[in-house]
Formats: sequence, structure tokens, C-alpha cells
Amino acid sequence: MSSATPAHAAPESSRLLGAVFGATFFIRFGFGLTVSIFASYFARQSVGLDSGSVGLVGLLSSLAPIGEGLTVLFSGMATDRYGRFPILLAGTISAAALLAVMSLGRTALLLGGTNFLFGVASGAILAASLAVVADQSGRGERGLEMGRFDAVNLLGYILGFACGFGALGALPNSELPWLFRLGALVLLGGFAFALFSIRKYREPADHKTFELWRIRDAVLRRDVLLVVAPWFVIYMLLGTAFIFLGSAATGAGLPTSWLALLIGGGGLLLLLTQPWFGRQADRRGRPLFLLLGTIGFVSLLVLAGLVAQYGPQRALLAGIGVSALFALGYGPAALASLADVSHAITRGTTMAVYSLVISAGMVAGLWVSSGLYSAYRVTGLDIFFGVIAAGLVVLTAVRLHDLRKQPRTSPAPTAPGS
Repeated sequence: MSSATPAHAAPESSRLLGAVFGATFFIRFGFGLTVSIFASYFARQSVGLDSGSVGLVGLLSSLAPIGEGLTVLFSGMATDRYGRFPILLAGTISAAALLAVMSLGRTALLLGGTNFLFGVASGAILAASLAVVADQSGRGERGLEMGRFDAVNLLGYILGFACGFGALGALPNSELPWLFRLGALVLLGGFAFALFSIRKYREPADHKTFELWRIRDAVLRRDVLLVVAPWFVIYMLLGTAFIFLGSAATGAGLPTSWLALLIGGGGLLLLLTQPWFGRQADRRGRPLFLLLGTIGFVSLLVLAGLVAQYGPQRALLAGIGVSALFALGYGPAALASLADVSHAITRGTTMAVYSLVISAGMVAGLWVSSGLYSAYRVTGLDIFFGVIAAGLVVLTAVRLHDLRKQPRTSPAPTAPGS
């Protein structure tokens, strides 16, 4: 392992990372909680959705990733210009207020508008958080720290989903506004935790300006784009599952309590495996785990299709479990790779590109999958999953080819004319 950088060795690094991990968990928990009940909350029914509601719910739900995608680059630039923690704290308190507003009504205008703004706040938090993790970790330890970040990030999502799905089976639909209020309180807790953790810390005032040319350096580079592009196709798949999983499960007769337990178990697995995968990516190299993760995702798609055709056979379910474990290795290696190719002065903007592509992937996944299903039913979904698998394979292969040709990160940029 390489020696730690001065930033990583600083006495405040551990508590700064703790502040980021805590705030990230709380925002993702609140997001997962509200997304899991969003369809039922708007439609005012907890079991199933009629065909007329599906399209509108998909549109309203997609406004959060649209808001995040449209503004996250500006949030990233703000973290480079004004500092990481001012943006993170502003995003957290704004998200708490927006969840409280969502509990006040169920109209399309109210939910659509607040959901859009919630996406803006969420993107600001993610860009700032990733920049802090990259700042406070040395290259030889970034996989581990990104694994920890990914663990709390995904654990927040999944536990939020689990609680939301569990509540759908336990609470009458009329009581669902209290879940939005609970999410707001959770985010207030995250704000207080982060504020307490960074007490007496003063960010270095290195960046007094943010020149426009640096946006090009932070974003429009082959190494950056090839690291983040696979996340686009991954989140095309996940975005569809995030929104309609609860309604689909209840419509198929699966108790929401069972679904909550399954998702909660998956969250525990994430918490245990992501730091380990990150550490292994530090020791054995990022490319190996990018490859294994791609194999895992593609295998999941193939096996899920076989289960749909032949039923839940034991061998197929075992294969899904193994494939899911492989897929979990992708996140820490990919996030560490993005941090590796970023430059310190534009790091917030570069890390924001990750948020932009996952938001775009969620929106595209919702629109494309629903359109294909409406036109071709099950065959349309098979086409959708096939395109995702092929895209992930091609993008990962190109990235690995580039790494073999040029294994070192690009040199730091110089200003024009310097």
C-alpha cells in the first residue's frame, strides 16, 4: 500500500470522513424511504397501480434525478469554489425541508416540484461528499474509503426502501405523510451529525476563482468519461427497479414485510462487502474488480431472464446470489478510479459527473423500459436488459484496454498559457 498523503494523515481526516459518511447515509435513507412509497402515496392506494397512474408516477418520480442531473455540475463547481462542507450542509438542510413539504399534499404539482428540488439538494450532497472522500484519502487507500462511502450510500438507500415497503404493509395509506416527516427528521439528524463532526474545522481557501476552462479539464476527458459511462447503463436498470419494485411485488402477491426483510438483508451484505472489495481493489488493482463487477451485472441480467422463463429453480437462484456478490465489487473500484483521474483543483466538478450520469441513467431507464414494455410487453423488457448488458460489456472493455495502454493517471493540468 502506498504511503498516506498529507491530507489523509491530517488529524481531522477521520472525523471529516465520518461527517460525510453520516450525512450520506441519512440523505439516502430519506430518499429510499420516500421513493419506496411515492407511487402509493400519489395514487392513494398501496396495492397495485392502474395503467393511467403508472406513466404519471414515472414522470413525477423522474423529476428528482432530472433535477440532480441538470444542476449537479454547478454543485460540483460550487464545491470547488466555496468549499465542500458549506455545499454539503446546505444540501442536507434543504432536503429535510423539502421532505416536510411533501407531506403537506398529494397533488402532482406539489410532489413534482418538491421532488425536482430534492434532486438538486441530493446532487449537491453527493458531489461534495465524493470530493471530501477523494481529498482525505491517499491513492493507495481510496478503494477502501470509497468502499466505505459506497456502503453507507447504498445501505441508506436499501434500509430506506426496506422501511418504506414495510410501512406500506403496516400503515393505512392515509398515514403515509408521516413517513415523509420521519424522513425530514432523519435528515435533520444527518445535518446535526455533520455539523458537530466538523466543528472547529476550517477548509483551506485554495480556490478563489473557478475559471471556465477548468470545466473542460474536469469533464470532457476520455479517462473521466470512460469511468463514469458504465454507471449510466447500470442505473438505467436500477432506476426502473427503484420506482416500481414495491408496486410490482404487492401486485404479484409478495408480502411487503418479506420484501422489506430481503432488502434489509441485502443492505447488511453491502455494509460488510463494500469496504472489503475496496481494500482488495487497492491491493490487486482497480481493473480486476471492474471486470468482475461487469461479469456479475451481466450474469444477473441473464439469470433473471431465465428465472422469468423457467421459474425460481435452485440452480438459477444460486447463480443469482453469486452474480450479485461479483457485482458488488464494481462500485468501490469505479469510484476510486474516478478519484484517481481527478485533479485536486477541479475534483468537486469531476466527482459531480458521477452523479450526473446516474441521474441520467435513472431517467432514461424509466422512460425506455416503460416505453418498451408498453409496446412489446415481456419481449420489450428482454430487449431492454439485453441492451444494458451489451453496453456495460463494451464500455468496460474499452476502459480496460485504455488502462493497459496507459496505466498511470493523467498529469495535473496547467492553465492555458502557463
